[in-house]
Parts: sequence; structure tokens; C-alpha cells
Amino acid sequence: MKIRIKDNTIRYRLTKSEVETFCETGFFTGKTQFDTAVFYYELKAKEGISVLEADFLKDTITVYFPQEDTKDWATNAIVGFDTIYKTKKGKELIILVEKDFVCMDETIEDQSDNYPNPNC
Repeated sequence: MKIRIKDNTIRYRLTKSEVETFCETGFFTGKTQFDTAVFYYELKAKEGISVLEADFLKDTITVYFPQEDTKDWATNAIVGFDTIYKTKKGKELIILVEKDFVCMDETIEDQSDNYPNPNC
């Protein structure tokens, strides 16, 4: 799972196998290890919500994903989900969770598990 953060926008991109695992288990996590700490980012299915939510606790960004949407996301044509989440302090946080497509430009990363790019 890739994460991109810019100001108050969080974007997760998942490969095919990551989407399948998430839809089966309701959970997926990634991490970046530093000298003094480990930064975690995770996606969790949550009952009772209809849009994405997010929080940051104990060195971990957690994006909560509506449980209902995990049922067939791995097999349907929906590319992703997005929302503008209002924090408890009244700030807007843009959250996106998407299937990861093969890049059209040159890249050195392994893309063998990415979704085919619809623009090719």
C-alpha cells in the first residue's frame, strides 16, 4: 500500500492483492522504519460508517473504511472512495482510498500487481 500526504490530504493506493486481502480481512497495514520510531499507516473496515474517516494515534494513521463497501470492492469496477472528513476540531481532511494502476510513465517500482491502466 502506498501513502501520499500533502497538507490535509491523505491518499492510499492499493494493489490488486492488497485490495483482495483488505476485502477478505477488513485490515491492511504498511510501515516505514526510522532509526528512532516506526511510522504505520493502516486501513480498517468499520461498521456503522458510510464515508471514510481517519485518525492519527501512536505513530499510526488509520483510515476507516465503511464495512459495507468491502463486500465487493475487489471484484467491481469502482476505482476508489473519497470524502472530505471534518475533524473534531472542525478542520477538513481530504481522504482518498484507491486501486493502484500501472503508471504510464517510466518507473523503477514493481507494478506487476497493479491494476491495468484504463488509459492505455
